[in-house]
Amino acid sequence: MQTLTVKISRLSDKFLDIPLPKYATEGSAGMDICAAVENELIIASGSTVLVPTDFSIELPVGYEAQIRPRSGLAIKYNIGIMNSPGTIDSDYRGEVKILLTNFGNESFSVKRGDRIAQMVISSYTRVAWNETDELSKTVRGEGGFGHTGINHKT
Repeated sequence: MQTLTVKISRLSDKFLDIPLPKYATEGSAGMDICAAVENELIIASGSTVLVPTDFSIELPVGYEAQIRPRSGLAIKYNIGIMNSPGTIDSDYRGEVKILLTNFGNESFSVKRGDRIAQMVISSYTRVAWNETDELSKTVRGEGGFGHTGINHKT
């Protein structure tokens, strides 16, 4: 397995007790991200809030950080990330913040140090468009949005 070294900075001394993003198990693809809040943060039903993490990162060009919801928060409390996965670009140097949405019917409480999201570092390919008047033909053609999941008998 390849290891990529990435610079990370804490933004203050107020949250030194909050762990930096880390893998929970040997096989984890995502690192848990913890909330850096001084006081309990309540997310009302149907609301979206930016939750601070108190860190910023310096990714190499060609990499992004994908911010994803935690499945446990989703299934137990209906908490997710509206723009999932969110992307942290390699040239962004601001604080990583998590856009949590409460899709449930009850308020949800975020406490200091709670694991609120996961972060996956991924490489990407830049595209150079080759504009053309015609694309190659395939069996599928223009079929989309459930095209392969429907069986009609004729």
